[in-house]
Amino acid sequence: MGILDMLTSVMAARAAKELDPAVIPVILSEVLGSGGEGGLSAIVARLEQAGLGDQVRSWIGTGANLPVSALQLQEMLGSDVVRQLATRFGIPVDQLSTVLSQVLPNAIDQASPNGTLPRSA
Repeated sequence: MGILDMLTSVMAARAAKELDPAVIPVILSEVLGSGGEGGLSAIVARLEQAGLGDQVRSWIGTGANLPVSALQLQEMLGSDVVRQLATRFGIPVDQLSTVLSQVLPNAIDQASPNGTLPRSA
């Protein structure tokens, strides 16, 4: 892990600690599209289309999770979506993107415990 990766990880951990823990699952459900947005399968497809296939496969697989940057997620989700979520939850955009970069890999990993996405995802 390089110095930049370590710094980013420290900043993300600090950003996550500053958020109300109850907000993170709500934000994740918004990002993962628990409604009509297609859910987990749709977000995985969007991540893969954005060139993050290696990361996604590591999250779904049974090995270690590869990192994703806040900027990569912000670009994939779209600045408008991130800005709307940040405004809705009263969180700075950079902080939201940073926290998502830390929690999204684990959320997808936990949703695919056997190395495959559930059919209903």
